[in-house]
Order: sequence, then structure tokens, then C-alpha cells
Amino acid sequence: MTILVTGSAGHLGEALLRTLRGRGSSARGIDLKASPWTDAAGSIVDPDFVRGQMAGVTAVIHTATLHKPHVATHSKQDFIDTNVSGTLNLLEAATAAGVKSFVFTSTTSAFGSQLRPEAGQAAVWVTEDLPPVPKNIYGTTKLMAETLCELFCRERGLPVVALRTSRFFPEDDDDPVMRSAYAPENAQANELLYRRLDIADAVSAHLLAAERAPKIGFARYIVSATSPFEQRHLAELARDAAGVVCELYPDCAALFAARGWQLFPEIDRVYVNERARRELGWRPEFDFAHVLKCLRDGRDFRSTLVRDVGSKGYHDAVFGDGPYPVAP
Repeated sequence: MTILVTGSAGHLGEALLRTLRGRGSSARGIDLKASPWTDAAGSIVDPDFVRGQMAGVTAVIHTATLHKPHVATHSKQDFIDTNVSGTLNLLEAATAAGVKSFVFTSTTSAFGSQLRPEAGQAAVWVTEDLPPVPKNIYGTTKLMAETLCELFCRERGLPVVALRTSRFFPEDDDDPVMRSAYAPENAQANELLYRRLDIADAVSAHLLAAERAPKIGFARYIVSATSPFEQRHLAELARDAAGVVCELYPDCAALFAARGWQLFPEIDRVYVNERARRELGWRPEFDFAHVLKCLRDGRDFRSTLVRDVGSKGYHDAVFGDGPYPVAP
């Protein structure tokens, strides 16, 4: 099996290629940017370039995208060109080349406005059955691309799995209030309770999806760290999330205090990965219990892959007021 990975210079693309090549698997990376993991530099918006990269490919993992941090710096047309037309080019070329499976990296941002309960309301229990209501052009175009994927499975018989990933980037949060209140590792440890994914677990989910897509046909899955919360916790998470966490993990407060860390006082959503675990056989390793074990042992809770890939940023420019500009 030869796997074509788009977005090979990005966080997930590099992580996939590091893993595949480390296993001795046949893999090819494409990206706009040259990198040690990019075999061919070019744009997925160019259908001729895309067709030229599909020879001998048996599976496509499509991670290339304009992200939420680009909303303030790129036009809506840019998002449509890359996230929708680029995906269409890949689907067309994959179908013509007889590719056996296609994995599309989508986002939990597709749920958009559904993830913002009113003040005092219970946290949102987010499963694949929650109707998506994108709140910006990023979520909108990712949802449009998912729908294209489903169409190609239905009309052309291309097996496609769309993975709605939660945040896995190591960069500082885009919210200045969050950055001022929590060190990055503290915030990201908290997020593994409900809305974060270690990149090593993201890689394993994508590779399982590529393997199992032919039997699945088309499906969407939420891919996020396994949360310890249950639906009975939702009301209390909106009022006293720290209290819920300390009830579940009695030594958590002391472990956090020893690092000068704090728990989040409120949690507004819980991403539920049960379907991905059941249908893909996915077994994510990096969750909040893992964080606490690492704190007890004095180890970094992040995977080796997170540290190897490192921080990349999303723009060539440097911004004075944060890691990237925030759209109004």
C-alpha cells in the first residue's frame, strides 16, 4: 500500500509521514511548502498537479487545509479554493486512479455554534449525531468538503472516512485571556479532559481509518481524547468543572498545585469518541489519567511525536499581539 499524505509540511502531515516511514511503509508527501517530509511541492488547487501525484497510490490521507487561524488573514474565496476545490480535485483524481481508501481530516469546528451554550446552561454532549452549525468560513468549508466526500462514496464508490479532530496543535491558545491565565502545558492538560487530542492518537486514528474505509464505505467520526465525563456531569461542568474533576481524580488538585497549575473552573462541551473507538477499533492512549500519571512520575505528558514535530505556527509573518491574528 502506498499512502499519499497531503499537507506533509504541517503538524499532522509530518506526524503521519514520520510514523509511516519509521515503519518502512510506502508513503508520499505533498504540500505547498518544501520540507523534509514533502516529496513534491505544489498546490492541491491545481488539478494537474494532483493528478500527477496519484500514480501508484492506494490510499489518500488528506490533511492539507486552511485552518481557523487563517480566517483573519485569508479571504473566504481562499478557503473555498483550498478546502473545497482542493478536496474535490483529490477526490476526482483518487477515483480516476482507483484509490482504495480516502481519509479526510475534518474538524470539530464543524459543530460551530452548537458548542457555545448560554451562560449557566449545561455543557454540550457532542456526538456525531449533533447537527453541525458552522460559525465561520473554516467550519463551513470543512463541512462542505465532508459532503463532497460523502457524495463521491455514494456516486462513485470511493470509500471515505471523515475524521472530525479536536485540537492537537502545540501552539499557544489564540485567546489572549486564556494565554494570560494558563501556561500552555497547563491549558493543554486541562483540554485533554474534553477537547484535545495528542497527535500520536490522531495518527493512529487516521491509519486505522485508511485501513478500514473499504469496509465502512462512508462515515464521520469524532476523534478526541477519551473523556472521563458522563452525561450526568454536564450541568455541574458548567458551574464547577474543577469540583467534578477532583471528585473523579482525588489527587489531581495536589498534583496540579505542585506544578503551579490550575483546573478550568468551567467546561462548555464534551467531545465523545465512543463511535470511533467502537467502529475503527481505535484505542487512544493520551488522556487526562495519563497526564496525572506523568505528573506523579515527573514526566512530560505529551507523546514523543508531539515533541519531535514541534511547533510550526500557521503564518510566515510574526504578530505582536499573539501567535496569530484573531478574526473579529
